[in-house]
Amino acid sequence: MPATIITGLQWGDEGKGKISYLLCRDADCVVRFQGGANAGHTVIVSGKKLKFNMIPAGSAAGAMPCIASGTVVDLDEVFEELDLLRSLGFETKFMISRAANIVLPIHKKLDAMIEELRGGRAVGTTRRGIGPTYSDKALRAGIRIEDLLDRNALMDKLEILKKVHDLEIENSDKLIEYGNRIKPYVGDVELFVNNLLDEGKKVIFEGAQGTLLDIDHGTYPYVTSSNTIAGAACTGCGIGPTRIDEVVGVMKAYSTRVGAGVFPTELFNELGERIREIGQEFGTTTGRPRRVGWLDMPLLRYAVRISDVTWIALTKLDVLSGLDKIKICTEYDLRGKTVEIAPPSVKLLRDAKPTYIELDGWGKMTKEDWKAVSERGWDALPDEAKTYIETIEKLVNKPIKLVSVGAEAGLEVMK
Repeated sequence: MPATIITGLQWGDEGKGKISYLLCRDADCVVRFQGGANAGHTVIVSGKKLKFNMIPAGSAAGAMPCIASGTVVDLDEVFEELDLLRSLGFETKFMISRAANIVLPIHKKLDAMIEELRGGRAVGTTRRGIGPTYSDKALRAGIRIEDLLDRNALMDKLEILKKVHDLEIENSDKLIEYGNRIKPYVGDVELFVNNLLDEGKKVIFEGAQGTLLDIDHGTYPYVTSSNTIAGAACTGCGIGPTRIDEVVGVMKAYSTRVGAGVFPTELFNELGERIREIGQEFGTTTGRPRRVGWLDMPLLRYAVRISDVTWIALTKLDVLSGLDKIKICTEYDLRGKTVEIAPPSVKLLRDAKPTYIELDGWGKMTKEDWKAVSERGWDALPDEAKTYIETIEKLVNKPIKLVSVGAEAGLEVMK
C-alpha cells in the first residue's frame, strides 16, 4: 500500500516502533506527524537496541525519515538520532518541515512548573516541554524551524515569547548555531510527501503515543498535547484523507499506561508485577514503571472505530506465556447498563465495572521457542495462543494480520 498510517490503540507503548520498522523495510519514506520527544520508540535489530524520540523509528529499516509540521521538535534529540542513523551506515537523507515548532528550554521549565502547580492532580507529563510548545503554537507565538534561519526574525519572536511568559529566554545564540546545523535538512515536507504519493512511492506515517492519550479523544486531562489518532497524519503532514490506503492499529496482548488517570482493568497484584517485569514495562523516554492490566475491549472498540483501522498488529504475545488463565474485559457494567464500546470519559470510566471472560493460557516458552514459532509461522503457535488471538479478532471485529512474539525484529508471525 503506498500510504499507510501506524497508530496506537491503547495508552501508547504498544510497540509501534517495531511495527514501523517491519513495514518500512520496503518503504521509500517514513514520516513522524505529531508529538515530540515525549514519545519513545525502540527497535531491536541484531541484538542492538535503537531508541528514537524524534526521528521515526522506521528509518532504521532504511526508509528516508521526515518530521512534519504537526510535531514539536527537540533539536538536541534530532541531532543525536541523526548520529545514530549514521552509525548504522545510513546516508543522512532527512527532511524536517520548516513549519514545525521548536521546543525551547523555557517550555521544559514551564512544563515542570505547571505539573508542580497541579499538585496531587498532576497528569504525569514527561516534562519535555511538549504542552507549552503546542500552547505557544496555538497562541501564534511559537518559534518555527524556519525562524532559526533568520537571526533578526528569531530575536524579534524570542522577545515576544519572553513577554508572554515573563521568563528569560536562555541560550538564544545556541539557537542560531542549531539553525546552521539544521539548514541542510529544512524543506517543505508536505509537498515532498504528496509528490512521493503522486509517484506511487510507499510512505509510512508513524504515530506517537496512543489513541487513549489523544488531546480530544483520550482520557482527558490525562492525555498528551496533540492528536494521536489516524486522522492526525493528514493534518500533521498536509495530505488529504483520500490519499490514505490503510490504517494499521497497534495493540499489546494486554494493557498498560504510564502516569495518572483512570484504568478500568488495572492489576494491583503480583500478577501485574510479573507481567511488568517479563514485559520490561518501563518507559523508553522516562524509565517510569508502567501500570499493567488486562485487555479492555470497550476502549479498544472505540479506538478502532475513530481511526477506522484496516487491520491490527498484536504485540508482546510472548509476555503472557506461562499464565494459567488470561482474562479479557468484554464489556462494562456502567451504573446497571451494559456498555460494549466506551468513549474514554474519565467520569464514566471511574464508575465502569469490567465484565471478564477467561481463557486458558499456554505453557511457558523461551526466546528460542518463539524464534522457532516465528520461523514456522501461524500453525506453530500454541493452540491456546491462537484461540486468544482469534477471540480478540471476533471481539473487536478486525483482522489481526501480524503477531509480534518478541522484542527483536524477526520475532513475529504473519497471519
